[in-house]
Amino acid sequence: MVRLGTGIGWRPEIADDIARLPGIDWVEVVAENICPDHVPDALRRLRERGTAVVPHGVSLGLGGAERPDPGRLRALAERAEALGSPLITEHIAFVRAGGPLTASPAMEAGHLLPVPRTRDALDVLCENVRIAQDALPVPLAVENIAALISWPGEEMTEGQFLAELVERTGVRLLIDVANLHTNHVNRGEDPAKALDELPTSAIAYVHVAGGVERDGVWHDSHAHPVTQPVLDVLAELCARTAPPGVLLERDEDFPAAGELAGELDAIRAVTAAGAGGEGWAAEASVRAGAPVRAGGGAAETSVRTSAAPEAPMRESAVPEASVRTSAVPDAPVPDAVRERLALAQTALLSALVGGTPPPEGFDRRRLRVQSTALTAKRASVIAKVAPELPEILGTGYRPAFARYADGRPMTGGYRRDAMSFAEHLLADGRPDDAAARRRLTLWWQERSGPAPLASHPAARLARRVRLALSGGR
Repeated sequence: MVRLGTGIGWRPEIADDIARLPGIDWVEVVAENICPDHVPDALRRLRERGTAVVPHGVSLGLGGAERPDPGRLRALAERAEALGSPLITEHIAFVRAGGPLTASPAMEAGHLLPVPRTRDALDVLCENVRIAQDALPVPLAVENIAALISWPGEEMTEGQFLAELVERTGVRLLIDVANLHTNHVNRGEDPAKALDELPTSAIAYVHVAGGVERDGVWHDSHAHPVTQPVLDVLAELCARTAPPGVLLERDEDFPAAGELAGELDAIRAVTAAGAGGEGWAAEASVRAGAPVRAGGGAAETSVRTSAAPEAPMRESAVPEASVRTSAVPDAPVPDAVRERLALAQTALLSALVGGTPPPEGFDRRRLRVQSTALTAKRASVIAKVAPELPEILGTGYRPAFARYADGRPMTGGYRRDAMSFAEHLLADGRPDDAAARRRLTLWWQERSGPAPLASHPAARLARRVRLALSGGR
């Protein structure tokens, strides 16, 4: 097992802070945000000084009814090889639905959605994980996700579901303790019970992240400080095993470097006080400046270093490919099983993003909360992919996007979604402000090419564009 140590999610916005933080042994990058041929200089410098880099995928959809897309698997493999990574991680989630298995239009969620904990879903997930393992050059670890909704008729607890997944595939686990807390608040699931049921020897590393509670619903925002309840779940895990690595995630509203360092110190203190207090966690706490005493508890004094250590890459004890330890045969999943799962996931996703009636058995209030959250997430990502849009539209950006997204599922990725949003506004003669409309028109023209659309709406849009560029004459 790779001993990673203490890490942090690498994001361009905090790249300089990460380079200066003491005691950072490794970083995790969102795989889809990295181009293998153009690794950011700041990330390259971290690698050169011995910091391990792990690509973390968000779009593979291993929990979906379809088999993993070979192109997405190749892209993950390329990133792992370009970064010299010891492993690759992804999520136990579905991110798209519809398509050939249901003879319906394909839809994208734009976020991670939970799979039902049923035998059908587990059979499909196991086969999908095996396909991914065979295609990847390094071991795969999969993450439990946070959820706002529960599937009706589930047959297993989260811990049972994950344990059988590991038994049947030999896959490693990325355990997100913030997600366990989220599911405790939102779905009434006991984190301690889930941890008791997990095969802790399969844990590759642990995520810790912040969130916020609104109206009795916990939102796994990655934009707030880590709370004590999340640290308590981490302590529960560390009382059972010494995790090979623990990583702090932060995706938005980045705090000052001192606050990040404080959160990392709090994480180190918990890991040092756990079952593995005499190991890497205690040593890392001392190096990074977190208070530690003999035996792994807190001390009144601490040892601080003036700069981040240039620790070498830890030698991996794992083979170059994931090893399956299961005695369960790799029998192909019948098409009928995938089709049943596809129909169920398509019905749910269509209700969330397409405006169709909720499937039977779901909590309608929670579906509305999830639908609103998906739209907000979609708008946030579009704002990063196309930052000119919120700049042009100002405070009207999010309301306009919410109106556009209502009943319009994403079908071609975020960049296509940004273009479709702009086309929707221009076709309706918006924004109302002439200067803003002209700026939006020019933005769209620069990205659409000579003949962006060939359907009937294109003619209408072209007229709007000519009007906007002519000042409405």
